[in-house]
Amino acid sequence: MNKKQKKVFIRIIISAVLVVGLSVFTEQVKLNGWLELVLFLIPYLVIGYDILKKAGKGILNRQVFDENFLMAVATIGAMALSDYKEGVAVMLFYQIGELFQSYAVGKSRRNISDLMDIRPDYANIEKNGQLEKVDPDEVEPGTVIVVNPGEKVPIDGVVVEGTSTLNTSALTGESVPRDIAEGGEIISGCINLSGVLKIKTSREFGESTVSKILDLVENASSKKSRSENFISRFAHYYTPAVCYSALALAVVPPLVRLLFMGAAAEWGTWIYRALTFLVISCPCALVISIPLGFFAGIGGAGAAGVLVKGSNYLEALAKTKAVVFDKTGTITQGVFEVCGIHRGICGKTDGGYTAEEAKMLEYAALAECHSTHPISTSLRNAYNGKLDISRVTDIKEISGHGVTAVVDGHQVAAGNDKLMEQLGVKSHACTGTGTIVHVAVDNEYAGHILIADVVKPHAKEAVQALKAAGIKRLVMLTGDDRQVAENVAASVGITEVKSQLLPADKVTAVEKMLSEKAPKETLAFVGDGINDAPVLSRADVGIAMGALGSDAAIEAADIVLMDDDPLKIAKAVRIAKKCIRIVYENIYFALGVKLVCLLLGALGIANMWVAIFADVGVMVIAVLNAVRALFVKKL
Repeated sequence: MNKKQKKVFIRIIISAVLVVGLSVFTEQVKLNGWLELVLFLIPYLVIGYDILKKAGKGILNRQVFDENFLMAVATIGAMALSDYKEGVAVMLFYQIGELFQSYAVGKSRRNISDLMDIRPDYANIEKNGQLEKVDPDEVEPGTVIVVNPGEKVPIDGVVVEGTSTLNTSALTGESVPRDIAEGGEIISGCINLSGVLKIKTSREFGESTVSKILDLVENASSKKSRSENFISRFAHYYTPAVCYSALALAVVPPLVRLLFMGAAAEWGTWIYRALTFLVISCPCALVISIPLGFFAGIGGAGAAGVLVKGSNYLEALAKTKAVVFDKTGTITQGVFEVCGIHRGICGKTDGGYTAEEAKMLEYAALAECHSTHPISTSLRNAYNGKLDISRVTDIKEISGHGVTAVVDGHQVAAGNDKLMEQLGVKSHACTGTGTIVHVAVDNEYAGHILIADVVKPHAKEAVQALKAAGIKRLVMLTGDDRQVAENVAASVGITEVKSQLLPADKVTAVEKMLSEKAPKETLAFVGDGINDAPVLSRADVGIAMGALGSDAAIEAADIVLMDDDPLKIAKAVRIAKKCIRIVYENIYFALGVKLVCLLLGALGIANMWVAIFADVGVMVIAVLNAVRALFVKKL
């Protein structure tokens, strides 16, 4: 508990002891009514002075109708009717409920803060052989920083020296450490577990991953869901309505009895019922538990590596019935790999290459040694050896065709069909799926190398998990060739594919699907590239891959997956559905109990103690239920 909570707790104990002592004392000794009132005013003011003060300020500021006003009127009225014990008890139990609610909310916030405790306090810069700690905001891009074992990585960058193991659980929600070596990209927020790392920063601290995550979490509460907005509007009209209803209950029945029935008015009985009505009607359970439920849901998602930018997006995700995927970087890794080398006619590769095939790969890798194209990179990676570029001369890159070069005195060409046609070399077709690089040596066809994007390890599981979560429609959009797209989709279990699409075509396709869906259902789009940003903005819910995704995609998205694992999409849907279910449980429970108790109170069946349960008891139960959204089961 913080200092404020401790003070309230002490006041609760003092007031409770005084009430019990005075109750026993007044049972033994009959006191004058005024003296008894003065004695019970002591514990009443000890526990309720701040509520009375807030109610007074509300009246002065013309913001009369709130829970403080309801509590003040109800308890002062009970004291005026000589129900001193009940008046103090109502205020006492209300403060107990408020303390519990404050503690529960504070605990959930601390849990989220602990789980998202990724803000670095400093960055180490080496000066004159000594490490100097500086503010991360002062570090310029391109600066080499040092991260010792046990320290947080303060800024995104590339490892220029050292090897280590990283704890990424605060970012991704996964406890499995990740290895990093020289040349590897590293994001801020990770914890260095073993070796010393020297990192060349690639961006400013304000633009780094850790800053963006913290900004997303801190601003998430500003975007309220429809349920939260409804409760705010509901409370705005509900509180004045019950106040006027309580006034009518206190005045109308006695007047009817007096004027039309000729009976005694019984003002005290009906005023007591009206005060009970006021205590029951306090909307604390709804006003507190609904935002807390969404806050806990966003926190639980953040702990699992899913960042949600607002409770409105969490609510929309819970209603999702269609998920549309971009292919590259979402279902596939976006990393091209050599998956086959064939001399002459395309055949089946068993994973090993003959000496002739290995030589062809070496020639292709050397010819492509200076190209930055992803295909060229995949060829060099597949060779997996040190390339001696002194063996290569006369390199010519032909845009849209491929590369020609002289390797060890041999004329080597590596490229597509168009390059082979241009050189007058007859190439062979390949039935494999992917990008085909034909290789010719001294104007003789040597064979071809098949390169394909690799499907992510959990892509198939993710599709199955989404179907199990109630997603009715799964679609894949891509700019790739139809055959490539259909093969990738079939491998993960997606039956609806749209291929050879430009970025504008993807927007058109999503807009068409939006027009086809049911009004209360939502559509989510998952992407990672710059060209996905327009579609992410257009979809009901945009989900971006955060670890490797582009900044534009992350900015445009409503939800960010911090480890690029498509399986997290199904987890996000589950979290959203659980959160919404808890929110509606609280709404139905609180309103149901209050309506029953209001009716009983108006009929005189429910007394002030039932009213305390309807207010404080319901609030405590609703808050406990809301906090459940913070805890996420592993998929």
